[in-house]
Amino acid sequence: MRYTGYQENKSRGTFGFPIQLYYVDANHPQYEMPFHWHMECELILVLAGKFRLSVNGVNYTLEGGQSAFIPSEFIHGGTPENCIYECVVFDMESFLAQSPQCIEKYNNAIDSGVISEMIFEPKSTAGKMVDSLFENMEKESVAYTFATTGLLWQLIGYILEQKSQIAPSSQNAVYRKNKQIKKVLTKIRNDYSKPLTLDDLAEEAQLNKQYFCRAFRQATGKTPIDFLNYYRIECAAEQLSLSYVSITEIALSCGFNDLSYFNRLFKRSKGVTPSNYRKTRIQTKLNTGFVIYSIYYLRSERYILIYSFALLPQLISHSSARLTRTFQSLLLYASTPL
Repeated sequence: MRYTGYQENKSRGTFGFPIQLYYVDANHPQYEMPFHWHMECELILVLAGKFRLSVNGVNYTLEGGQSAFIPSEFIHGGTPENCIYECVVFDMESFLAQSPQCIEKYNNAIDSGVISEMIFEPKSTAGKMVDSLFENMEKESVAYTFATTGLLWQLIGYILEQKSQIAPSSQNAVYRKNKQIKKVLTKIRNDYSKPLTLDDLAEEAQLNKQYFCRAFRQATGKTPIDFLNYYRIECAAEQLSLSYVSITEIALSCGFNDLSYFNRLFKRSKGVTPSNYRKTRIQTKLNTGFVIYSIYYLRSERYILIYSFALLPQLISHSSARLTRTFQSLLLYASTPL
């Protein structure tokens, strides 16, 4: 079963409006954000709780109201702590397609190391822009595409203006080094269900083991093997939430040949056994009136989403737009090929 891709290759939004909004809370099947990268830029807005974000090896703690801008191709990941957050992902080149001059200026800023990740405070100029952008996309009024486009242009212009006043950093050197780490992340994504050793991963990066371990830890905060096990556990946790496949089958499909070892690692990571984790996730969805669903992997390499609704009274009080977005995200996730 596919977990969040380290290199995501699916399109965001539509051709004419390449912007997609995601709402994520503890009930979301992809609540955790393992390290990954994609060709789109990303904005993260924390609505409540804390979100521990890492971008190219630099760590940040975002709290309610704070937001972050992550340029395309930057390795990033995060750990939510009692957190509710939203993400806007957009294709910068598609967004700026009608202005070659703007695309050139932005790409030059990225290549020179001028543009990097940015953290915005709630009451700052950029923070207010981000908040307005998310609020506008949530409401989806008749003219929200116009307003969203205008706000995004304004935010990009502000970022370029602020960063152009700062001397280029070593970010470009970090970016080049991360190309090798990206190869390993892709290897883990594709082959996590197979036996993988430190030698295999170092060979994929074309680095000696000592330097590779140091570079990988700098980018992700974990050793290569610890990260591989972390990713496998997240894959297993997602399957436990989304399917009724046996725990033994899930362990085997996630690269664990020893069920006892899998149970120990899972409990160490999640604080509960796999069976209790599954029970808790299902009960939480029932209590919140969330969608009850199962996803089965077929040989055709596609997912089928089988869903039913537990329409409890509190469901009615949910924002209809937000509920619709969450359900659409599940449908998009389920229909995406491996």
